[in-house]
Amino acid sequence: MRFQDKVAVVTGAAQGIGEAYAHALAAEGAAVVVADIDVAAGERVAAAIEAAGGRALFVETDVSSPESTLALAARTVEELGGIDLLVNNAAIYGAMEFDLLVSVDWDYYRRFMAVNMDGALLMTRACYPHMQARGGGAIVNQSSTAAWLYSGFYGLAKVGMNGLTQQLAHELGGMRIRVNAVAPGPTDTEATRVQAGDAARDLVKGLAIKRMGQPQDLVGACLFLLSDEAAWVTGQVLAVDGGQVFR
Repeated sequence: MRFQDKVAVVTGAAQGIGEAYAHALAAEGAAVVVADIDVAAGERVAAAIEAAGGRALFVETDVSSPESTLALAARTVEELGGIDLLVNNAAIYGAMEFDLLVSVDWDYYRRFMAVNMDGALLMTRACYPHMQARGGGAIVNQSSTAAWLYSGFYGLAKVGMNGLTQQLAHELGGMRIRVNAVAPGPTDTEATRVQAGDAARDLVKGLAIKRMGQPQDLVGACLFLLSDEAAWVTGQVLAVDGGQVFR
């Protein structure tokens, strides 16, 4: 029970990898805030955590909105007493449009970046004062191996996420708040099946471990980085990708 008496906020927790993170944190004792824009799915996840004996709260959240992220933080503190851990997982992915950087509709690009990159910064800005008030904490950002491959504006957002992780690690380190990132490789989620379809099988050929990742494969890395076991680890991007990339 590494996270007994801790309060964890997980964005994009209504499905996929974020849902796996939320369940795992609750299983290790954390009170979990399921933050998502999908009300029905988010309430389902929170109810499932509570049915399993955990403690959860769903809060409808748009990570691209300063007002929404601040409201989430305020409600979390009001109902659960504070914030210790933050997982910035929310992203536009399953419904992502395909286009080139040189031609993507500008309004769509700005909305995409507002969620996929700026959302992590807004959530951090909203949550870090409450983490500092509790004596420190830990943040895990969801990156991707797309940051090191050609992936258009999705890859660009993940490059930004890596840079954000490193910069925030230095800004918040003096407050005893650690900031790291997990970079998943090809992972078998509904969103990936929508995006890649049958092409996902070709992705597996380039991996050292010849299978798609599962959401549960990401859980150990995330929980490690959030835990006291990683007390001297910050500013790092940990690839969990079956050997897709070598750096």
